[in-house]
Amino acid sequence: MFFLFLSILILNLLAIMIPKKLTMLENYTTILFSLVLSGTADLFLDAKYELYHYFSTEVEYRDYIAMVGLYPAVNILFLNLYPYQKSIKMKAVYIIGWSIFAIIYEWVATTTELFSHNGWKLWYSAMIYPFLYLILLGNLKWMRRLKRQPH
Repeated sequence: MFFLFLSILILNLLAIMIPKKLTMLENYTTILFSLVLSGTADLFLDAKYELYHYFSTEVEYRDYIAMVGLYPAVNILFLNLYPYQKSIKMKAVYIIGWSIFAIIYEWVATTTELFSHNGWKLWYSAMIYPFLYLILLGNLKWMRRLKRQPH
């Protein structure tokens, strides 16, 4: 639990301290989207197929703490620091950098009690993380388009 609480503290402090490019509504809706997306993925990959799990194979309050404590902070950091006005090359480097961070974090989490692979391979995550970050960006773009629509 120490690694989880330390991660929550650091990531949330960073998320609070960074300059915000997104509005409160954009942050709120993208956080909700990321929670639904991760919850859906975990429902199938963890609960149904038992490929990985947080802490133990049982659903526990600690799973919820991890999800709500980590995902919103990462979402805020990723989207608010994203280089929107930079070249496609810089955007790709940014996404790859975040993907590397996520892979390293996942690997460290597997060395603690936080996360365990059970059929899941770290290279699966390496292949998926860039797409997850692109999905977050696509959701933000979609939400901004909806916001511009007349009622």
